[in-house]
Amino acid sequence: MLSLSDSGRQTVNDLAARYGVSPDGVTHMLIAVHNGNGSMAQFNHPDFGGSGQWMQGGMTMVSDLFNYQLKNLVNNLCSELATVLANNQNGPFSGSFQSQSQNGVDSQAQTAGHSGGQNSLFVPDPSAQWWPSHLGTPSATGNQNQTKYAYFADSHRLAVTTGGPAWVYDTLDHQIGGFGQQQGGGASITFTSQYGTVNLATLPVVWKDGGPVTPVAPTNAPSMSVDAPVQPEPWPQADASSPSTDAPTSNHAGDVIDRLERLAQLKEKGVLTDEEFSDAKRALLTQIGSGA
Repeated sequence: MLSLSDSGRQTVNDLAARYGVSPDGVTHMLIAVHNGNGSMAQFNHPDFGGSGQWMQGGMTMVSDLFNYQLKNLVNNLCSELATVLANNQNGPFSGSFQSQSQNGVDSQAQTAGHSGGQNSLFVPDPSAQWWPSHLGTPSATGNQNQTKYAYFADSHRLAVTTGGPAWVYDTLDHQIGGFGQQQGGGASITFTSQYGTVNLATLPVVWKDGGPVTPVAPTNAPSMSVDAPVQPEPWPQADASSPSTDAPTSNHAGDVIDRLERLAQLKEKGVLTDEEFSDAKRALLTQIGSGA
């Protein structure tokens, strides 16, 4: 629930006196316009005849269809509130992801009407920014079921939480436009980019459990479908101009074990399905057996 700051209360009182509306009515409409990203509002308050809707540059609807005086009041008040919100917005209103509609994939529930930056008319809500603060303001946000997403296009970062500490992924050169969840043997998170539908597990993790981690990036941007198994990353090839050295097998096995542990963590968080985990595990164990 949004709470007004001192400047927000002063603004509400000034507008209430000027429009002849109660401060509670102006507050209700202010929050409605804010929740519409400054371009629309859905409201339900006795000062405005009950329920209705306002759209900037579009139609204004009130319960009393032929009460044009009330329509003008709503339109003028909402238009001014949109301007006031924009003037007090510390950062742009963030967009929202496009939903996916594919076989076996649930459509994403959109996040609409939440600004990415803080607005000085409201008291900051600590729970509203669940991603690490150093990421700044997201380009877009979204949610589906218990999973929340925040995409930071400029820094190539994607934050995801399922209720616990956020995990942050390096999006590489992906231009992300939507998310989905595959149901079945285990929930699997996917996203769409210029490469098609991609499994979230293919992105390197750069932040988890409240701190940074060393990313292990795939050599090529993946373009697999949601049903494709997670492929292990190829080991770096030695430079032909450099003297060849054989790394100890024990060190190689330790690296593979570390990767298995990371895969297990992704499976526990619901990012990998049982089948994807088994395929990736089998491939890594084969590497140990072959001494690759």
